[in-house]
Amino acid sequence: MTEIERPAAPLRTETFRKARPDIVGPDAPESPFPIYMTGVVQKGFGRGGKDLGCPTANLPDEDALESMRSTTKTGIYFGYARVHPTVAETGKPGDVKDEELETYPMVMSLGWNPFYKNEKLTAEVHIMHEFSADFYGHRISVVVLGYIRPELDYTSRDALIQDIEKDKEVALRSLARPAYKAYETHAPSKAPSPIPY
Repeated sequence: MTEIERPAAPLRTETFRKARPDIVGPDAPESPFPIYMTGVVQKGFGRGGKDLGCPTANLPDEDALESMRSTTKTGIYFGYARVHPTVAETGKPGDVKDEELETYPMVMSLGWNPFYKNEKLTAEVHIMHEFSADFYGHRISVVVLGYIRPELDYTSRDALIQDIEKDKEVALRSLARPAYKAYETHAPSKAPSPIPY
């Protein structure tokens, strides 16, 4: 994968905030979606949970990002994610409880996090479930079903947090439609293409 420079991101404006829709995308996923990604969760900067109240599973692995980068643009996406039961490096069970190894709604930032001036493209997945333990080193599978908004820069942390909370609301409403909800299940008879284990 060739190295790419961090592009400038537009500043988020009050006009943009007020004009945001409550639901995004067509009634069913359209090309290039669904996009499947899998990767091992790596330690990030610890900002998502501490600074923003939105813990994320970081997928900075270039192979994991290639399926997104080759077909989409930077921004905020929605879909589903699941944590695998074992730690990838050891093959041994991790600390995540068995009952938490389900598929959950997610929002994902694909980009450079301009507010924090990241130097590397990353995918940061926020799984909408409060897990009992961290899952660093676990493999996660993600199915990306739609696009919420472009990546923006912010003049304050509060403005960024406002947009993150809105992203989560938009994702949940958008996923509630039957053609999207079908991806939540792992039963092949019910889901058009379930998240692979």
